[in-house]
Amino acid sequence: MEPVQETTVITGPSKEERTFAMLLHLSQLLGYIAPLAGFIAPIVMWLLKRDESAYIDANGKVVFNWLISAFIWGVISVILSFIVIGVFMLFALAICHIIFAIMGAIRANDGIVRHYPLTIKFFRF
Repeated sequence: MEPVQETTVITGPSKEERTFAMLLHLSQLLGYIAPLAGFIAPIVMWLLKRDESAYIDANGKVVFNWLISAFIWGVISVILSFIVIGVFMLFALAICHIIFAIMGAIRANDGIVRHYPLTIKFFRF
C-alpha cells in the first residue's frame, strides 16, 4: 500500500476580494468629485478589510504608497510652478493618477497586485 501524499492547493483571491480591491483602487478617483474623498474613502475601505484578506491588504498598501507619493509629487510640482515647469507636472500628475487607478483596478480584478510606476514604497508587502 502506497502512502497518501498530501498536497496543498493555493487558490487565488475570491471574486469578492477582487471586486473589493478593484473598488479600493477606483475610490481614489472620488477626489475629483469631492475634495479629500479620494483619500478618505480608500483609508476607510482598507481599514475595514485589511485584517480579513491579505490580498486586500496588499492592494491597500499599493494605493497608499501611491497616494503618499502623489502628494509628495504634487507639493514638488506646486513649488516648481513658480518657474512654469510645475504646471506641466501637475497636469501630468493628474493624468497619471487617473491612469494608475484604472490600471490598478483592472489588475486587482484579475487577481494581480502590482505597484504603480513612480511610487515610493513606504508600505511593503
